[in-house]
Amino acid sequence: MGSFVFLPLVLPLTSLPIARLAEHHLHPRNAVRLLSWIGVTMAVCSTLALGLLFVVGTAQIPGNPLPDSWSDPEIRTAVPFHEEVGTAAVVGLVTVLTACSRSLRRHLRIRARAQRVLAPMPLDSDLVVLPDPEPYAYAVPGVPGRVVVSAAMMDSLDADEQRALLAHERSHLANRHHRYLLAAQLASCVNPFLRPLQKAVGYATERWADEEAAGSVGDRRLTARAVARAALVTRGGPAPSFAAFAAPGPVPRRVTALLSPALGEAWPPPASPAGLAAMVAAAGTAVSAVSALNAAVALVLLVKAATPW
Repeated sequence: MGSFVFLPLVLPLTSLPIARLAEHHLHPRNAVRLLSWIGVTMAVCSTLALGLLFVVGTAQIPGNPLPDSWSDPEIRTAVPFHEEVGTAAVVGLVTVLTACSRSLRRHLRIRARAQRVLAPMPLDSDLVVLPDPEPYAYAVPGVPGRVVVSAAMMDSLDADEQRALLAHERSHLANRHHRYLLAAQLASCVNPFLRPLQKAVGYATERWADEEAAGSVGDRRLTARAVARAALVTRGGPAPSFAAFAAPGPVPRRVTALLSPALGEAWPPPASPAGLAAMVAAAGTAVSAVSALNAAVALVLLVKAATPW
């Protein structure tokens, strides 16, 4: 395997430039899909690399459940500094699995709790207005998906702004933004270098819903005004793992983007900063996948050679 097994653990650093530039130069729909694909691919490659190092590390532990032939010196020496790296991989893989399971359980718990609260509500509309003095609005995925808005939020917006708010939240449901957000969150649990991608995906999903809301109401300035007013009155929502109209974050950038001409959905030319960053991120993703596959094949061949049949 050699040093190839380490590349998937550090190559997510190549996602940093596209995470920054995608927010400004790509259409939000393209940005969400590209960043999610890159994040998930690199997270899978990082997990595979940790798994390979885990095998090498546990093979030298007395009484391990793996076949004795897997502790063959040839297998251990296939990775530089196999003793230190193998031990660290054991800790790293356990940490990754724990973080991912906690994040997933938290997401499912909050979602189940929200669905239980909304279960008695009539199903004749996807809109649920709760008599709550705290202003908030968010989308609860499920079958059916629901848009939850507090009475305080509705009272803080005029009728046109309310239409923009509801169009925004319905965009979250229609495009299943919660899946992109969860994928990015789990990817960042696997590899901390992917956290910028998680933040970028979160911002881009809000921008995607902003653009669809502006198209639905036919007025970008109206949508910008609704976003700004909702952000001014919001002091935090009860469902932090769901997409929200006035979620904490770069609201001024969302307003500025809505007050500017809409971005085209075509991909930027390769010579542009965003195009160059996309190619760098795509190259890093490809090299990460090839490196992980190369290391996996090498380990399989070594194990096969060392295992009597």
